[in-house]
Amino acid sequence: MHRIFLSDLHLDSPDSITFRKFEECMAFESERVDEIYILGDLVEMWIGDDDDSPIALALKKTLKTASHHCSINLMHGNRDFLFGEAFCRSSGVTLLEDPHLVDKHILLSHGDIFCTDDSDYQTARKTFRDPTWQREILSKPLKEREMLGKALRAQSTEANANKSSNIMDANLEAIDKCLAKHHADFLIHGHTHRPGHYSNRIVTGAWEINGWLCRQQDDQLQLECFNLATHYGNESSDLAS
Repeated sequence: MHRIFLSDLHLDSPDSITFRKFEECMAFESERVDEIYILGDLVEMWIGDDDDSPIALALKKTLKTASHHCSINLMHGNRDFLFGEAFCRSSGVTLLEDPHLVDKHILLSHGDIFCTDDSDYQTARKTFRDPTWQREILSKPLKEREMLGKALRAQSTEANANKSSNIMDANLEAIDKCLAKHHADFLIHGHTHRPGHYSNRIVTGAWEINGWLCRQQDDQLQLECFNLATHYGNESSDLAS
């Protein structure tokens, strides 16, 4: 089995370097791997599957093209929790629950469920993931949802600026409890923007100056980093194995 796992691309424009690199990555990897897993925060903000903005249209096209070659799986993040079945049908991807188990021992997650020291965030997350709240939001006009989304992002940025970085990191006890609950021994997640290969987990990084992914080939897992300014496939560095 050959898979890749990535997260936290925060795509917001089809003209950005990050989006062009994402296109290259999907085109290159979809013809070489069996499965692609996107573990949340694929976009900076998702306001509903009826979004017809340039980024929404380009994203659907890129994913649909890649889905003709391999299986593509998508997980909600804290910025794109409104991805729904309509988006999945139009882009050829499968929506996963968080967490999700593969190979009976590897647990996948966006990662925000482990940030249990940040009680304010967990309270907000519970609201945003509530089906009743989501139905109410999605019933509003597209323009109103766009304005609300921008306001929520601004509030989150301001709130995070006043928090200790440790509070926003994954809680190791929460990770151990989740692994035990699902009878897993290894975790792959994103969200914290602290990439690395730890004792029982790999954390994928945010696509900022560099892009990040975790590659699985049979029983081997490695974290890869590549420069967003260069052509995908020509260079990458393995930071952990």
